Amino acid sequence: MSPDVERALVLIDDEPAQCRLVAAIARRAGWRLLTAPTIAAAMTLLGRANGPRVEAVLLDVWSADSQAGAHIAALRTRRPGLPIVVLTAQSSVALAVEAMRAGATDFLVKPVAPDRLLAALDAVATMQPAAGELHPLAEKISAPLLFAEIVGDAPDFRAALDIAAKAARTHVPVLIEGESGVGKEVVAQAIHAASPRAGRPLVVVHCGAIPPNLVESELFGHEKGAFTGAFDRHAGRFQEADGGTLFLDEIGEMPFETQVKLLRVLQTGEVHPIGARAPRLVDVRVIAATNRTLAAEVSAGRFREDLFYRLNVVQMTLPPLRARPGDIAPLALHLLSRIAAQPGMRPIAIDEEALDLLAGYNWPGNVRQLHNALFRAAVLCERDALSAADFPQIALSAQGREDGASFTMHHGHGVSLFEANGHLRPLDAIEADVIRLAIDHYRGHMTEVARRLGIGRSTLYRKLGELRINDVA
Repeated sequence: MSPDVERALVLIDDEPAQCRLVAAIARRAGWRLLTAPTIAAAMTLLGRANGPRVEAVLLDVWSADSQAGAHIAALRTRRPGLPIVVLTAQSSVALAVEAMRAGATDFLVKPVAPDRLLAALDAVATMQPAAGELHPLAEKISAPLLFAEIVGDAPDFRAALDIAAKAARTHVPVLIEGESGVGKEVVAQAIHAASPRAGRPLVVVHCGAIPPNLVESELFGHEKGAFTGAFDRHAGRFQEADGGTLFLDEIGEMPFETQVKLLRVLQTGEVHPIGARAPRLVDVRVIAATNRTLAAEVSAGRFREDLFYRLNVVQMTLPPLRARPGDIAPLALHLLSRIAAQPGMRPIAIDEEALDLLAGYNWPGNVRQLHNALFRAAVLCERDALSAADFPQIALSAQGREDGASFTMHHGHGVSLFEANGHLRPLDAIEADVIRLAIDHYRGHMTEVARRLGIGRSTLYRKLGELRINDVA
């Protein structure tokens, strides 16, 4: 691909290891990584008339007083419309607010899981003006929630929380499954807070964010001189979590060879740092999470069966946000109250029209995306209450769905799944429309209708009565 059409990503960072990691992750999505050690170097790179087509900038911010706002403003003078994603090891929400108000598109806290970085890159690659609330403005770290503070009344969600609350009192491993963004880490934090280990550390490891050749060292530690680059002794995450809880996020990303060693630790309670002469005993409770179905990964040969059963002593699946639309409005209000408590933020309300809009959206990024949308809207809104106008891309999505539903039902060639307010229609109403459509399509030949629907004629007539379908020829 020629330089004038190649899609490129500029990383402003002077740490070689971080550059290699980001390059490996970005390459998966077809990005070419260009690095600049300083803002000045990046400004020079972005000023080249014949350079590659740069579509995003990753700006590494080392500390809360590192003039992130000034750097973002400088980049904006060179490329006004260029998306800028801030990477930082700082968990300060005030830094996120400063970066956003200076013009940042996104804010990610390191270590960044690959799926979150790729989601951010995918968002900026397709972004449209004034549609920023859908970008994953990720990783504002807030105080952990207790079980009583977690919002959600959907039966499947409450059932999962009940399992988690009971498991909290035990020492056994817990496996949490669910799509990215559903709140697996929030539940893990609640389990730890409700356990006898609450006074000890909760150590979080994003398995997918660690290069495969460093996973063993990161988890189990190493001695000085154990391998090239091991200049000091490093206590692994298991030793850091001794007496507490280790949360292994995205456990399905763990290399197969490391799974063997993790299984041994779970069986024996001993870790063997690289280069150490003897193992060390640790007392660690493990909670694992994945956005995959581990049983399917076992069947496909990508995850060890024995490790799966060792982790799967207590298992729960958190439903996606789209499966519990009734929770969206109370969850939005709860998230806004937590956002308002962050440094640099203020209390802000949200009107009913905006809540209805949010409740009707599909939320592919789940609770994390809802939080990010609310955070961005709250930062940028200058009024006392958020309205539907503060979520333009969600409004466009809802309008497109309503237009499509109206068209299909008017012309009789489809079945609407959604009501006018954005909520799913009841199943019996959808089923009744399917039967009406089939009867119309096959011109009232009930034998053919029943055959095409995969039911018997007697079942079809029974359903006509149950669903009160008396308006067909």
